[in-house]
Amino acid sequence: MKGRGGAGTLDSLIPLAELDAFMPPRKKKETDYEALSSSFMRVPKMKVDAARALLSLGLKQIYQLEGRSPDSLFDEYKKLQPKADLELRACFRLAVYYAENQPPDPAMMELSVWRK
Repeated sequence: MKGRGGAGTLDSLIPLAELDAFMPPRKKKETDYEALSSSFMRVPKMKVDAARALLSLGLKQIYQLEGRSPDSLFDEYKKLQPKADLELRACFRLAVYYAENQPPDPAMMELSVWRK
C-alpha cells in the first residue's frame, strides 16, 4: 500500500464521510439530575442508581428509611425492575443504616460491609 488514500485502500473505495451515514448517532448518556440532587446522595458511598431506585419507590428523604427493611425495599424494587442489580441491596442496607445511626460508625460506611 502506498500511504493513506492510495489505490487499493478501503478509504479509496468508500469515503469515510459516506460511512458516517450508516453509523447510528452516538447518544450522550443522560444524567439523572433528580437522583443526583436527592437527599439520598448525602449517604456516603451511595450510588446514583440506588438513589434513583429509592425515588422510584416513592421515598424522598433519608428519614423515610428509618425502621424499613432494606431487603423488603429491594423486593419492592424488584417488582418494578425485575432485572435489578443485586448491588442495590447493599446500597439500600447502607442507606437504612445511615438513616438509623447518627453519627454512623465510619467502619460501617463501606458497601463491602453490606454485601452478604
